[in-house]
Amino acid sequence: MSYPPNPPLRVGFILLPLFTMNAFAGFIDSLRLAADTGGRSRQIHCSWQIMGPGPVTSSCGLEAHPQSPYREPALFTHIAICGGNNYLDPHEDKALSHYLRDASRQGVKLVGVCTGTFAIARAGLLGGQRVCVHWNVINDFRQQFPQIDATPDRLFLQSARVITCAGSSGATDMALHLIRRECGPDKAQQAIRHMMLNGMRTSNSPQTHFFEAISEIRDERVRVAVLTMEQSLNTRMDSQELAERINLSPRQLDRLFQREMGTTPMRYFKTMRLRYAEWLLHHTDSSIAEIAADCGFSDAAHLARDFSTHYGHSPRQARRISLPRDESVVLS
Repeated sequence: MSYPPNPPLRVGFILLPLFTMNAFAGFIDSLRLAADTGGRSRQIHCSWQIMGPGPVTSSCGLEAHPQSPYREPALFTHIAICGGNNYLDPHEDKALSHYLRDASRQGVKLVGVCTGTFAIARAGLLGGQRVCVHWNVINDFRQQFPQIDATPDRLFLQSARVITCAGSSGATDMALHLIRRECGPDKAQQAIRHMMLNGMRTSNSPQTHFFEAISEIRDERVRVAVLTMEQSLNTRMDSQELAERINLSPRQLDRLFQREMGTTPMRYFKTMRLRYAEWLLHHTDSSIAEIAADCGFSDAAHLARDFSTHYGHSPRQARRISLPRDESVVLS
């Protein structure tokens, strides 16, 4: 049997320092499983190559060795820049920027995976494009690139010239989307079966978080406070500690929250933790005591008391209540 010399989906990967393994592995393994039958990894229906000037260390410490230096962009249909924990470094890699601009001029689609979108922005290639980034880095992205329209409310987002992905497990959904579009739904389904997934989420699926729509929060300091809460759902952080983390006094923070959100920071934080608890009740088999600990409550009785006051029923009763279909992914 002969195979086409140029598969319809050809992806060149560029790994940035401290790249995240979850996003990269989910993307490249989706291609691998769609490319051949039986998981044999021959690059028949998809192809991939890891490029770069030298070894790169991931955020978990694993070192990756590119297969080649940067190659001619026209060899690929897509070039994926996989980022991670280096997004706060404002230094521009000029060689990378030059390569990405060359690829864009040749009509090759650029894919920002996790914080790889920061590198595409530094190359000046996101003007007029709407992009999505992970909720954990949205404020840093907006501070570095205030002229770019960025949202934390999508798993991935495709515009005319670029595809941006929030990272983490969303990179797998994005890869499956590309496979389905370029190689056909049967190849996407093949990869889904191999990975034992129930299906793939669409591009407009929201990122899972437990705060109100952050785009509606006008005050940047309140946004930072809310994102800090999101990262601290399993702790019993008080108003003093929260205020110190964002360089405000507790009184200043309380005043800002009352004006912006109509409530106090700690009431808002408790509501987020209760939403998280409700999500865990519906999506895990964890005991109520374990969920209480995961959500920053002192014990199961503390969670049950606050949960019943907020929702009108107990955590045990909540487990027997089916969520509407559109609430099974995100509670916001």
